[in-house]
Formats: sequence, C-alpha cells, structure tokens
Amino acid sequence: MPKLYEYLGIIIYFWSNEHEPIHVHGEYQGKESKAELSVENGKVSEIRFGKVKGHKPLDGNELKDFEIFVRSYADEIVQKWIDYFILHKKVSFERITRRIK
Repeated sequence: MPKLYEYLGIIIYFWSNEHEPIHVHGEYQGKESKAELSVENGKVSEIRFGKVKGHKPLDGNELKDFEIFVRSYADEIVQKWIDYFILHKKVSFERITRRIK
C-alpha cells in the first residue's frame, strides 16, 4: 500500500493491487473516502468523491480537507499513479503540514 501523502493527519494512498479509474483513498481515524480522477487529453477533467465499501466515510472538516487536497494535487496524484502502476517506479511519500488555501 503505497502512502503518497499525509495532509493534516489524513493519509492519502492507493493499494498496490488497484484498478482503473485512477483513484486514491483518504483515511483519518478509521474513516475512509476515495477520489476518482478522470483524465482526458492529458488533463484531469473530473474528480468524483465517494464512499469506500465497508468503511465509514470521512466527514466534516476531514472530508473538506481531503477534497481540497486532491483538487490541488490532482496532477501529481495522476503522475504517481502512472509512475507506480505503468512505469513500475517507486513513489515517494510527502508530509504536508501547511493548510492549502
């Protein structure tokens, strides 16, 4: 399970046996949500947020922070997906402690 980021306590990752569409999970204190990223012509065209089956979803500020983070880092998330799943490269973990505005 490659961890990609930690943002204000939320762990953003994907499972090593994942499938398309490109998506990441956000987990905080046992709650989890996911974000699916659609790409058209090399650009992120849509981001859909949803629940993960069998888990309570992020709520309140944590969900809002997860959404803000994924929207701000969408291109980097797609690149990490390509690096890991297509190019079979190791991806680095980054801890972000400053709130995105």
